[in-house]
Amino acid sequence: MAERQDFISTRKKVTFVDLFAGAGGISEGFLQAYNDKFYFDFLLASDINSNCELTHEVRYNHQLGLSTKFICQDIMEDNFVGNLIKELGQSQVDVVTGGPSCQSFSLAGSRKKFDKRDDLFYHYLKVIKALRPKYFVMENVKGILTKDGGKIVERIMNEIRSIIDERAMPAYILFIDKHLPRTCNSFISKILSLKIRWEAVGDGSKYEDEFVTLLEEQFKTVTRSMEYRKSKSDETVGTARHGLKLLQERSKREKLRKATIELKTRCNINNDLFADQFNDFISAIDDATLVQETSDALRKIEPLVTDKQALSDLSYGLGIYAMTFDETVEVITSLVNHLDDMTKEDYNEIKRQLRLYNIEKPIVVCSADYGVPQNRERVLFIGSRKDQKPITEIPATVSEEEKVRSFEALWDLDTIGSGEIQTHYIPTDPQNEYRHFLVNRNVASQPMEDGKLYSEWSRQGRLGHRFEFDCQPFYVRSASELQGFSEFRDVMELYNHQTSEQRDEVKKRLRIIAEHGDYDMAKEALRKEGVDSQKRNYTVIHPDCQSPTVCTMPDDFIHYRAYRPLTVREMARLQSFDDSFVFQGKRQTGGEKRKEEIPQYTLVGNAVPPLMARAIANVILQNIRL
Repeated sequence: MAERQDFISTRKKVTFVDLFAGAGGISEGFLQAYNDKFYFDFLLASDINSNCELTHEVRYNHQLGLSTKFICQDIMEDNFVGNLIKELGQSQVDVVTGGPSCQSFSLAGSRKKFDKRDDLFYHYLKVIKALRPKYFVMENVKGILTKDGGKIVERIMNEIRSIIDERAMPAYILFIDKHLPRTCNSFISKILSLKIRWEAVGDGSKYEDEFVTLLEEQFKTVTRSMEYRKSKSDETVGTARHGLKLLQERSKREKLRKATIELKTRCNINNDLFADQFNDFISAIDDATLVQETSDALRKIEPLVTDKQALSDLSYGLGIYAMTFDETVEVITSLVNHLDDMTKEDYNEIKRQLRLYNIEKPIVVCSADYGVPQNRERVLFIGSRKDQKPITEIPATVSEEEKVRSFEALWDLDTIGSGEIQTHYIPTDPQNEYRHFLVNRNVASQPMEDGKLYSEWSRQGRLGHRFEFDCQPFYVRSASELQGFSEFRDVMELYNHQTSEQRDEVKKRLRIIAEHGDYDMAKEALRKEGVDSQKRNYTVIHPDCQSPTVCTMPDDFIHYRAYRPLTVREMARLQSFDDSFVFQGKRQTGGEKRKEEIPQYTLVGNAVPPLMARAIANVILQNIRL
């Protein structure tokens, strides 16, 4: 395939990078998006898994003929950002997208405390700080909104607002150094000034060391006002002293914390007798816990202290230690508000220039609102650089009545039996009782009288406006086959459409559930027929509405008429992937191997629906200023 010159020559390219790319749902949607002025140029993708890389390389480098690069590396590794910048070379990145792995945030399944993946958004934002794109899109499951009582979202928003424009820092520091001493004593003024410098430069800087040193010096002032024996032997005083020492060892604590979480995640320690012990240890060395314990100790020793002001200032400074840049700025703002109006006006203008990105709140979206035959709710954090127009919503592209039904996506694929592989489309007529659900639509799934059926767009593909299809899609089992001779590549008309052979007992069970339309409603009949199951969930795909959220387990879903699990291709249709998008590698694996090998079902289930990504991308193109 090759890009059509008549398309790209009349538009400016907007570059993007896709992190946590998975199968490529966001990438696919961004490549579909365009307007009269702009289109997206795909520079680079990254993911930790090799089958994601294989699927990307086949689709974007071989099928579409792009020169997109791929980094197969854990974003949490120290050299990831450096490797990313090296691969990008001189390329300017306009947009960064990505969905940090979200299993621990999901409303489905267990939520693991201190899961390694909870920190992935922080490493995503490290990339944002390094690349400074005009926009970034961070996607996650809706469950993140209630994770830890909303504290995760609060943390994310604070971290985004703490990404600063370094060019605005000198003016801000000059202002606070000049005016803060007018609103507070010298200790508070100095501690806030150091914190701002520390946050601007980063952890491990001399400003962090100076900050903790200042706290320790203040602690000495506090203990000098105590009885000598108490200051040396009292357990509570020792707790405060040692808490400050532990804060000084942040880098060592962080390495230990990360290693323990990695070990806990790798060994799947959760809901067992080890879990609480691991969690207690991780919590004990966390900044927030140390600050809390040290603050509690300071409150308890107050009766022993004669210099109450020194103790109060120390407690205040300790609270500043754990704050983000944005939180520290708000503390400074509250102090500046005591100054005269003209000074406050000057300050607010300088402060406004500090934040590099504007973000009002997370945006909740549902894929069905964008022409996807699936009710998949997601949360978007869209950061707009301060020289760009803020994006506060992704308007629906179809109305409630116009939404695509499951039948529209699946009807022409229902010609496969149990234990079969289908490599060609087989002509079929839609069932009479559902025929009226078929609607002519445009490429974005909006009803159009002279348009095509959703299934026809899936077969034809949604990239014809931009690419000339002179290279056939193909399938390989591994990266070694991709590098080998072309005879190792399977070329066919229809890909990823295969079913497993099912026992008669399973067929009967699925038929009973499908006929009842609901697993709970079918349980009594299943028991009577002797085919009941310990499985927690079966979901019937109903033809007259949208499917529920597609997940990574194929046997969770039952086809409305065929009474079987869905194939990879059928799940891809529900996600809005084109049929020409071939999912590479193994179709499915079992047990722990699913985490490492990322089979086709997992690639599909974890993906962002391309049509939803297309809508997000089009909103960015409508607002971006190059």
